Amino acid sequence: MNEAQRHIFLYRGWRFAYGARRMATGVYRPEVVCLGQQPGAEETMLPDDTDEIAYATEAEALRHAQQQAMRWVHDRTGDGQGQL
Repeated sequence: MNEAQRHIFLYRGWRFAYGARRMATGVYRPEVVCLGQQPGAEETMLPDDTDEIAYATEAEALRHAQQQAMRWVHDRTGDGQGQL
């Protein structure tokens, strides 16, 4: 994801950059990078969280990316997904 298409998302002390990549087929795939909790932390691309990630609109892919980041935090903090 290039800098122009990167959105920053903060959730429970974690920072994420996310975007939606348009594929050759015309669908959008969400991309999420964890930026850590501290400035300068190593960036980590989050793995796909479902087998079929393809959205008809960029807005749908961006919503999925935010939800993916939230689930990632919940999975690592033991909060469960009930708070989404």
